[in-house]
Amino acid sequence: MATDPRSPAVAVGLQGSRCRSGCAVTAYPAEDTCPRCGGPAEPEVLTGTGTLWTWTVQRYAPKSPPFQAPPGGFEPFALGYVELAEGVRVAAVLDVDIREGLDGIRIGMPVTVTAGHGVPRARPMTPGEEDS
Repeated sequence: MATDPRSPAVAVGLQGSRCRSGCAVTAYPAEDTCPRCGGPAEPEVLTGTGTLWTWTVQRYAPKSPPFQAPPGGFEPFALGYVELAEGVRVAAVLDVDIREGLDGIRIGMPVTVTAGHGVPRARPMTPGEEDS
């Protein structure tokens, strides 16, 4: 694919792909071929909404490179897999402050996923967003 699906230059949603053959598998990030059957795949904008499938807390700094510590140094963060409406699971950093506790994170909670530099980010949906 010509465009990096994790690029912030992508204006709308997560850039995935869907198999054009019979299996119709959705993939993220976008692939030129289907990961299941090897057939051709075409770009598809994914909804970016889904549910938290599982999660953990990253308590130590990842390998460097590619990780670059922020100016204040490394701080633990929550990381999870989100199952999108299209059925694909996406790894994402959870935008929650774990210093306030982990009670706000639960498997099955509705989230919104956005692309950016590196790993996508997921944030819990507000009650108003859940209803729409």
